[in-house]
Amino acid sequence: MITIKEVTSKQEMKAFVLFPFSLYKDNKYWVPPIIKDEIDNFNPTKNPVFENADAHFFVAIKNNKIVGRVIAIINWFEVEKQQIKKMRFGWFDVIDDIEVSRALLNKVKEIGQQNKLTYIEGPVGFNNLDKTGVLTEGFDHIGTMITWYNHPYYKEHLEQLGFVKEKEYLENKFKFKNVDGVYFDRISNILKRRFKLKALDFTKTKDIMPYVDEMFEVFSASYAKLSSFVPISDAQIAFFKKKYISFINPEYIKFVVDEHHKLVAFAIVMPSFSEALQKAKGKLFPFGLFHLLKAKKHAKDVTFYLIGVHPEYQNKGVHAIIFDQYTKTFNNLGIENCIRTPELEDNEAIKKLWENFKPITHKRRRTYRKNL
Repeated sequence: MITIKEVTSKQEMKAFVLFPFSLYKDNKYWVPPIIKDEIDNFNPTKNPVFENADAHFFVAIKNNKIVGRVIAIINWFEVEKQQIKKMRFGWFDVIDDIEVSRALLNKVKEIGQQNKLTYIEGPVGFNNLDKTGVLTEGFDHIGTMITWYNHPYYKEHLEQLGFVKEKEYLENKFKFKNVDGVYFDRISNILKRRFKLKALDFTKTKDIMPYVDEMFEVFSASYAKLSSFVPISDAQIAFFKKKYISFINPEYIKFVVDEHHKLVAFAIVMPSFSEALQKAKGKLFPFGLFHLLKAKKHAKDVTFYLIGVHPEYQNKGVHAIIFDQYTKTFNNLGIENCIRTPELEDNEAIKKLWENFKPITHKRRRTYRKNL
């Protein structure tokens, strides 16, 4: 007997967040979140994403134990302004029992039908800054703090329940030694002279903050044509600033400005926190924060989180200026491996961006769709 229960109390929310810790216990590839951060992320009084979105949190219970969870999400900006009648689902985790998956996703379906939406897609988050996709290949590679990990049977459950592939994402990595520093130094100097551009490097977080709002303007302009794009509100930008920018190494954030000091390109890279988060086991104290700070300072692997070029400067090679900045920074820090976040398989522009670095696709993931 499977019972589906909607989460309504703080205690139930904590159990919702903790479920994957038991599901992936002793799995050396799963990267746990910080429990408090995850709970805060789901709190409408703390996360401004709820200004434009509704979310219902469900757990599946069998034999008095939680055996699955899911969040049913409606992004109202997407539904009403973009006229995309999508019912989202995310944070989907289940034991290997298709009836549990069926029961949870039927709840998502009910909410979609009640709101006269036309299809379900997931797993996805609230917007483009959230995690996305079911892992379909690469189960023997460690996850990242900005992707979901899952067991191989998730794909089988979704397909048996009538879901079909909606979007395919690739995750690639490359050795930093594959980057030709001499080439990017030369090309960067040519481009800066030709287009009157200037590269900005930072050593203090406070010097980055005045550019963050403008960075999101470039982000929106450069990603707006992608099928997965949903605009980010000013309140969400402020939330992102507070939560992430202050914890990212300032030397890992790079900007390019034009002759009028207007931002035209940016990139955010993070040290790999995967192993540190595994050691933290979901808690900052007493030792979790130590592991994270150690990784921030000494990690030899980095994750490319966001990169954007304003449409007016796309196809002009401006990304070479950013790569030149990172080449110089990473050389000094002894960086060994560069890992990229999931990128749409049909995004030809991003493929061209990285092709000179001999990237290896080590993971694939996808979102699934089902008409209501």
